[in-house]
Amino acid sequence: MTKKAIDFIDGELASSYKEMKKYCDKECMKNDHLGYMDIHYLYARSYFIKDIPIPQATKEAFNYYIEQSEKYWTNKNFYMQGMIALALNRYEKTATPKKIIASLKEHAQHDEEMGMYWKYGRAYYWYQAPIETQALLIEVFDEVANDLESVDEMKVWLLKQKQTQDWKTSKATVEAIYALLLRGTDILADDEIAKITIGSMNIDAANDPEIKTDAGTGYFKKAWDGSQIQKDWADISVEKSNNTVSWGAVYWQYFEQLDNIKSFDETALKINKKLFVERRLAGKSVIVPIEKDNKLNLGDKIKVRIEIRVDRDMEYVHLKDMRASCFEPVDYISGYRYKAGLGYYQEIKDATMNFFIDYLRKGTYVFEYDLIVAQKGDFSNGITSIQSMYAPEFSSHSEGVRVVVK
Repeated sequence: MTKKAIDFIDGELASSYKEMKKYCDKECMKNDHLGYMDIHYLYARSYFIKDIPIPQATKEAFNYYIEQSEKYWTNKNFYMQGMIALALNRYEKTATPKKIIASLKEHAQHDEEMGMYWKYGRAYYWYQAPIETQALLIEVFDEVANDLESVDEMKVWLLKQKQTQDWKTSKATVEAIYALLLRGTDILADDEIAKITIGSMNIDAANDPEIKTDAGTGYFKKAWDGSQIQKDWADISVEKSNNTVSWGAVYWQYFEQLDNIKSFDETALKINKKLFVERRLAGKSVIVPIEKDNKLNLGDKIKVRIEIRVDRDMEYVHLKDMRASCFEPVDYISGYRYKAGLGYYQEIKDATMNFFIDYLRKGTYVFEYDLIVAQKGDFSNGITSIQSMYAPEFSSHSEGVRVVVK
């Protein structure tokens, strides 16, 4: 079956090359005719080059696209460059793969938490997929460059992506698992659990009968009642001696008056909420922060502005904005919205405004909507909270706000 498949793709390459020559003269043939499928052919064919030689009828086309790869690799994206590097290296043409490795290192971004990665835009074609690209580049740095340090850094990015996003397709999942398990450090060979110290207490997951550790992942959790919490537990340290990556989270849950809640932004998600009242100054409509003009009256128009900052791509994010009972929304109909490149579903409820975001790219976003003052009194406007539903440890909230209407 494999032999028949290879014979087929050899024949297809020769046929498409022959067809191209009908319409291209010598000068035209010098241009960049290296397509995505041609590169994919060279990559796929490299796995069988020693067992099944290139047939005579395909050699001219094969050599042409090899030359094109060596000449025009700089015009291709990272995924295609990785395929070219692997293919040429297997064909014992090592000069260009070395140049590709050097170029990839120059374009790479390094982060202590996220590892080594490249800028990937969200796209729809198979040759633009970020997970598959990262997995292939891990293969490149392992097989071509033998750079195990870079390979381990790149594997960190793959794992961190899985922490806040899902791997979209079965192909992406298989490619990622292949890269994680068969390249670089064997992450399953060492099952050492990180040493965690909370205040003066050591968490011994291996010997604590209350802790059940999952096989393979090493996941465990431990909880304490409020009466057990000590002041020195605010100091937490995590120590790990091997090269594999680990992560975790600490949750402290307690009750507090909404007005006394302070903003929390020591997280990958940061949120800032402001209320503005619309005024007329010198014949113009302006908005004034409520903390500078807290003399609200019935019928005043309030603008809510929520700014969020996220330092990595996330999926399935929920933004919940509480609303004082003195306010009534201008818009009453829930529905899908698309603003400033971000799509989300906005749900309008009696006391809250909910935003459900499928995909939140790294960056800064501003949500705005209008309210009308409808009741007199002294009201708590609550807080605004945001949380990744895929990775609940990523969350944040704004401070509590009080509103007075006279």
